[in-house]
Amino acid sequence: MPPFKQPTFQERAALAAKAKQAALENFRAKPPVDEAALAERRAARMAREEAQAKAREEKQAAREREKAEKAMRAEAAVSATEPAKTEAELKAARDARYAARKSRKGKR
Repeated sequence: MPPFKQPTFQERAALAAKAKQAALENFRAKPPVDEAALAERRAARMAREEAQAKAREEKQAAREREKAEKAMRAEAAVSATEPAKTEAELKAARDARYAARKSRKGKR
């Protein structure tokens, strides 16, 4: 087996030019893009994107409905266990919280 001989700059440049020319010929050999097929692919892509967007919207709407139903069930459970408080009772509870907060501030 002969020893490895380092190629010169001219040899490497010639090989690169030859490879570039071969790639260019391969590119030119490809058939031109068919406008009808391109339009068909574009229409299919648009239809697919619209279907995906619609599915996303439906999924989001289902999540929102589920969240609203869960909140309504929780509210119904709370309202069923506790009688509705009058405005005076709400004010008394608020005043008690205020007084407790004031007393805590005074202890510091």
